[in-house]
Amino acid sequence: MYQRLCKPSKKNSFLLFGPRQTGKSTLLQQWLGQDARLAIDLLEPQNERKYSARPELLAEEIATFKRGDWVVLDEIQKQPKLLDVVHRSIETQGIRFALTGSSARKLRHGAANLLAGRAFEYRLYPLCRAELGKDFKLETVLKFGGLPKLYSYDDDADKVRFLMAYAHTYLKEEIQVEQLVRKIEPFRLFLEVAAQASGKILNFAKLGKQARVDGKAVERYFEILNDTFIGFYLNAYSGSVRAQQRQHPKFYFFDTGVMRAIDYSIEEPVRVGSYEFGRLFEHFFIHECIKLSNYLECRYRFAYLRTKDDAEIDLIIARPGKKTLVIEIKSADQVDQTEINKLQRLAKDIPKAEAIIACRESVARISNGVRILPWEKALTHIFGEIT
Repeated sequence: MYQRLCKPSKKNSFLLFGPRQTGKSTLLQQWLGQDARLAIDLLEPQNERKYSARPELLAEEIATFKRGDWVVLDEIQKQPKLLDVVHRSIETQGIRFALTGSSARKLRHGAANLLAGRAFEYRLYPLCRAELGKDFKLETVLKFGGLPKLYSYDDDADKVRFLMAYAHTYLKEEIQVEQLVRKIEPFRLFLEVAAQASGKILNFAKLGKQARVDGKAVERYFEILNDTFIGFYLNAYSGSVRAQQRQHPKFYFFDTGVMRAIDYSIEEPVRVGSYEFGRLFEHFFIHECIKLSNYLECRYRFAYLRTKDDAEIDLIIARPGKKTLVIEIKSADQVDQTEINKLQRLAKDIPKAEAIIACRESVARISNGVRILPWEKALTHIFGEIT
């Protein structure tokens, strides 16, 4: 069992969001232990039926609980009406709630807004390098991702089976059961197209042609992926909010293994030096940055930059009170000088910026004002030592 970097409050109610199988329930068991007086898994059909018929039943069950008692509600999006009870119980009884959810879509139309200021919000992701510790292997993470259960399998074939089943379960449970789309087949084709486009600037019309749906449907489908934590947007960088809103974002799937299962490339080898290796390495590094920023509560803002002449910077990190980091992510073990010079020129246009290339070189160095760092040291440079 891995120790997670996410550390929810033990004194305040909280929402713990994250995709299925990221270990939300396990984390709560580790974090609260025997402190939870009542734990309800809303994925259990009998629980979902019971509280769907009578949401107020929860209020009756906790009527005798004392101030400070903990109640765990797993997958709260299955019964958003329970949030009314949660809200009242926090206000009138001082009961603490630990709520998990793998979708924010229904909650936005429920009573989640009632918890604003009353429940802290956390995110849980697949395992990061620091959490994996001695079990971390870059090639394994690039190929299969970081879902915790994956690391209970020794055989690669079982890892493939698990990830393919995960992709199927997502379609069945998150999409069909939740009735987020009217027809599942167009969405199934869209998913494959979206996985192939992960990490690229979104062109809804072009992707719509590939998925055989209109651009508006594609845009709505991406919102579903974002709301169910299957991926996240990386917005374009601009000093102007209006200019940023006019530019299309990129979209990244939350896990490389799940992404490769969705686009049916999971059984293909990932060779060092190949285009696919570079693409997955970029995903991995950005994933690590997003995870650590959330876990350490850095509140960094992330973006990419595409200039008018189509030059691109992979990642820009705006850090409150610190220099903005302008980062190129290279999977090479020897970075070409032209890449260094290009980043140095681009970084000049961003005020108070520090230019970094995160790569697979073995020794840190500085060239033309650009820091070239082994990716592990780049993460330490950005976030400090992780203990």
